[in-house]
Amino acid sequence: MTFEQLKTVIRVQTTQGMEDVYQWCREGNAFQIRVWLDDTEHDMNLGDDHGFSLLHWGAKEGHVAVVDMLLSRGARINQTNMGDDTPLHLAAAHGHRDIVQKLLRNKADVNFVNEHGNTALHYACFFGFDQIAEDLIQHGAQLTVCNKYGDTPLDKCRRPRYREQLEDYGRQLGLDMRKIAYKQDHSSMSTRMRTKTLDRSLSRQSAITGLDIHNLQLTLKLATVPSGETWKGRYQGKEVVTKVLRIREVTPRVPRDFNEEYPKHRIFSHPNILGVLGGFSQPPNLYIVSEYMPNGTLYDILHRESRVVVDQLQAIRFALDIARGMSFLHSLNPVVKRFYLNSKHVMIDEDLTARLSMADAKFSFQDKGKLYHPAWTAPEALQRRPEDSNVKSADMWSFAVVLWELQTRQVPFSELSPMEIGMRVALEGMRLTTPPGVSHHIARLISICMNENPGKRPSFEMVLPIIEKMQR
Repeated sequence: MTFEQLKTVIRVQTTQGMEDVYQWCREGNAFQIRVWLDDTEHDMNLGDDHGFSLLHWGAKEGHVAVVDMLLSRGARINQTNMGDDTPLHLAAAHGHRDIVQKLLRNKADVNFVNEHGNTALHYACFFGFDQIAEDLIQHGAQLTVCNKYGDTPLDKCRRPRYREQLEDYGRQLGLDMRKIAYKQDHSSMSTRMRTKTLDRSLSRQSAITGLDIHNLQLTLKLATVPSGETWKGRYQGKEVVTKVLRIREVTPRVPRDFNEEYPKHRIFSHPNILGVLGGFSQPPNLYIVSEYMPNGTLYDILHRESRVVVDQLQAIRFALDIARGMSFLHSLNPVVKRFYLNSKHVMIDEDLTARLSMADAKFSFQDKGKLYHPAWTAPEALQRRPEDSNVKSADMWSFAVVLWELQTRQVPFSELSPMEIGMRVALEGMRLTTPPGVSHHIARLISICMNENPGKRPSFEMVLPIIEKMQR
């Protein structure tokens, strides 16, 4: 039996409910977890009834292969359970040094506090895991920070001699050994992450049971665009964003096509994709529901008043997130053809991760032949029918425009109307120019991605290692 045949058998034999995959994580069944993750509708970051994600279970049980797989697929490393424990807390508390080291190498927050104010180091000291404690300290864990009850990790050492050794170790590293008082705002990040984890239960419910329009409330209109309206609202107490699609003529076929197509946009298996939670067809209106992202779009952050500060490092991180998301979309079979990349279709979540919004992907019956954001559109895509263009090459041009935005903080061709932009880019050779002051490496990357010959533009797989090097 081939691997593909075996995957099919497993899919048929299981309900693919979340309880199955949590059990596989507890057992360390990496093969079945991999099969489950191959379904794009499955979200590895969802928590169980106690908020434990798959990475929580893999870290707690010490399954290295499972943790490796989840990290490679983009599992959220600082996600919290209901007690505000991160996977690092659990790996440290259960003595899994190899997993602690992997989490630290993947930038786990070493001083993240749970609901008791404990860090991972508190648990390593309490349970006497000497080497784990030293690993944590080497990565910046604070030896003298107090939890809610006034205890430092040193206070949690049950062996006086070991406490003395840790104190000596801290002094050798030049650490300040004075007690650091517990502060309530230490929990602010933890609370934020926990709230996000709980909100993500909505995507779990929608993927399993479908959405009920009677539980949807539209409370604030956010935008009106040619394709419809965008509303902030609530669904069963959770904040959501709903797009109400504007269709010129709703024939009997439109709702049928809509109900067939929107489930393909429920992509939850990648951290840089914001999948559609669900949809409603209630002619003459069509509704698309997504998670609410309080930071808004990348366009909002770059070109409107925003509390998010985008320095050069953050700009590179956004670019890397977008490239990873696009690389994933291009890996799907079939490729998502109607997602048009631009900064208005990139959402920024609470921990400043850029995510491609599948709610902005077009449907087959929507405004055929119309492109509302020509400033980000490749010249050949403006000149030809969508089916006659190379989607991947056109997306790379759009990515180059986003890179240009991230560097210049300017709106491309802001002085022109969309119609003028489309005509002049397609017919007159009008192009963006990179101003002085932009890094030579980034300017070069923009130029390569914006090659006039679509066949000579790189793929996102080729671009990713280049951007990753720019982070260093």
